[in-house]
Amino acid sequence: MNASRTAALVGNPNAGKSALFNALTGARQKIANYPGVTVERKAGRVVLPSGESVELIDLPGAYSFDPTSPDEEVTRKVVHGQFEGEATPEVLIVVLDAANLEQHLVFAQEVIALGRPTVVALNMVDLAERDGLVLDPAALASSLGVPVVPTVAVRRRGIAELIDAIAKAETKVEPGEPHERPHLTLPERRLAATNIAKAAILSESTEHRLHAGLDKVLLHPWIGPVILFGFLFVVFQAVFAWATPFADGLESLIGAVSDWVVATFPAGIPRDFVTQGILAGVGSVVVFLPQIVILFAFILAMEASGYMARAAFLMDRMMQSVGLSGRSFIPLLSSFACAIPGIMATRSIADPKDRLTTILIAPLMTCSARLPVYAVIIAAFIPQTKVGPSGFAFIGLQGLVLFALYVAGIVGAMAVALVLRRSVTKGQESGFIMELPRYQLPHLGDLLIGLWQRAWVFLRRAGTIIFTVTVVLWILLSFPRAEPGQSQVDASIAGQLSKGLAVVVEPIGFNRDIALALIPAMAAREVAVSSLATTYAVDAPEDDEAATEAGLASQLSARWSLPTALAFLAWFVFAPQCLSTIAVVRRETNGWKWPVFMLGYLFALAYIFAGLTYWTAVALGL
Repeated sequence: MNASRTAALVGNPNAGKSALFNALTGARQKIANYPGVTVERKAGRVVLPSGESVELIDLPGAYSFDPTSPDEEVTRKVVHGQFEGEATPEVLIVVLDAANLEQHLVFAQEVIALGRPTVVALNMVDLAERDGLVLDPAALASSLGVPVVPTVAVRRRGIAELIDAIAKAETKVEPGEPHERPHLTLPERRLAATNIAKAAILSESTEHRLHAGLDKVLLHPWIGPVILFGFLFVVFQAVFAWATPFADGLESLIGAVSDWVVATFPAGIPRDFVTQGILAGVGSVVVFLPQIVILFAFILAMEASGYMARAAFLMDRMMQSVGLSGRSFIPLLSSFACAIPGIMATRSIADPKDRLTTILIAPLMTCSARLPVYAVIIAAFIPQTKVGPSGFAFIGLQGLVLFALYVAGIVGAMAVALVLRRSVTKGQESGFIMELPRYQLPHLGDLLIGLWQRAWVFLRRAGTIIFTVTVVLWILLSFPRAEPGQSQVDASIAGQLSKGLAVVVEPIGFNRDIALALIPAMAAREVAVSSLATTYAVDAPEDDEAATEAGLASQLSARWSLPTALAFLAWFVFAPQCLSTIAVVRRETNGWKWPVFMLGYLFALAYIFAGLTYWTAVALGL
């Protein structure tokens, strides 16, 4: 063999290729970029037992020769000899993760089917054994028809044996074109991968069998989605049922502080500022902290247990039906917390049209800022009753409505994605494969740290953005002072400013107070709640103690009709995101074209569906 001959490491991402490359080549390697692309090229020399050397190329991780990313495109071209200036590898070393054998065998079959001299490096066998899985390399070699060498790259175990196998494979190179094996379809390769992996198992622990059994159920194409949506249904039931005592306690605490301020300080603007501006406004948002914490407790537990990645696989089928892939699921799921990290997470999506579509629909995911809005309206208008079959009424109606609002956001996002992928973001659909983490019990300490971080973010928003906007709104509502017998809101600057918008939103059932809340809600969704609370606190007659002390939910149920409340909920399912999110979209899309487009279609959807909800509710006599 001469030094001009080449070999290549191929395999799925996270198979340990880089560690194996380093173990084989040591310091004899060079790093550059492939011509015309930003994909990194790593090459080094492997010294064979004969003293001769071969150039070894570490190809980017790939799941298939049907490329869905620049990395996979480079791998396909190099292996097939289609990359100009790059030699076609004579020997292919397929790197498999022993702990995820079945998944990695899908691509391995595609590589072996080329008919080239091939060696399989069964890597990370130590981690597989740690997880209770012992494999038979000889059985695997018999099934695949190529040599299989067990390795632990990070400990240099099996490296000498792998080099020997490479040398032997190289000596078998015959002149002329390699003979390709029969080509299998992707479903056929997946079925074969399952059978080959089973045949290669010598022993497995009870825990490993349990995890495999869980995957069969949780990833089942029909049972899996039912379990997922059933779990989410339980989550939203818990958000109301478990949080109510804590929310009531916070509301009572804020009410007690407000009573103390009223009893301690003389009547006047400073006292009104504290009671009407700070406590009524910001306090009306803070009381929903328990709901936020409970929601995130479930989300963090899903992530820590390994179920979140499996939920992404389950959602891939629905994503494909609207022109996206499961790659969009994680960014969209992140948007349930806040659209900003969700939009930033789209950087992992290689296809630009997929990424743009995901960015544009991310605001339709029901972020945590919407939860206070939903919670206060549901508490005001939806009774705390149980529904269900006769004699089995066990489903909380409030939690059911909350679940329906989240589902409405998801359905709306999928519908918009379908339209976008067939119009302004039309492009080729891409597949989706990702590594499945091990199942494990969430660590209590990690959960508590995560909950504290998210609670602190919520409280910080309440103490900064919401506080600032609420104070500004209180000033605009409080001046100029009303004449005796005149409504303070009507006389105020804010009241005058809201008249124009009130005319626009009146046809969809919104009143002046809602129009007044929609403008500051652009700073942060929760501000809609604090704006309403501040407005009603300012508008309450000073001698009407009952109106002053009534909670926001009680105020809303007394002032709004049910059709108006339902229309308000529909508006916030589609209403545009906060200004910070718009700024992030502008940064991620490098211009104002797509942020303006996003604002336009979201406002249109919000107005249309709020109107449809209101008109339907009125027609039904609600």
